[in-house]
Amino acid sequence: MAFTRMDQGSVEDWMVIAQESVPYQEQVADRMLAMLRTLDGFAGGFGVSQLTHALQTATLAERGGAPDDLVVGALCHDVGKVVSLANHPAIAAEIIRPYVSEETYQIVRTHQDFQGRHYYAYLGKDPEMRNVHKDEPWYAAAERFTDEWDQAAFDPDYDTLPLEHFEPLVRKVFGEVKIA
Repeated sequence: MAFTRMDQGSVEDWMVIAQESVPYQEQVADRMLAMLRTLDGFAGGFGVSQLTHALQTATLAERGGAPDDLVVGALCHDVGKVVSLANHPAIAAEIIRPYVSEETYQIVRTHQDFQGRHYYAYLGKDPEMRNVHKDEPWYAAAERFTDEWDQAAFDPDYDTLPLEHFEPLVRKVFGEVKIA
């Protein structure tokens, strides 16, 4: 690369950059799996690690008949915690957005608002934050995600499927190169 500013790049420079970017894009699934594995060392006061929680949520979603992209959304819904606990829903949602349906994106993005029903009152917050989204077409799916799968996924004795079970699905969903 001969330029020091993007506006100085030639067609040849940009062809090299495009070509060298392909292998990096092909590694998205590997990076997602690596981020998920980092959650194994963090329990955050819960009875299971955040990886186990993610795996249980995905297991419940799969056993509940969720579509593939929502199973992957369930698996990755808390992956933003690798970066920030407070902002984890938005981070996770933006990471998966180019690969999943709008409904799955919205469910992951807002899952904390829905989760609040189960504990916000203890923290002096409004436990009905989910009602902000009540007119959205994905509201019922978000309720199911949260109430049947996410909030119920902290059981150390649950028959949780391992990450290896979900790896082919992660590779399928994140293996498709999509440009937003």
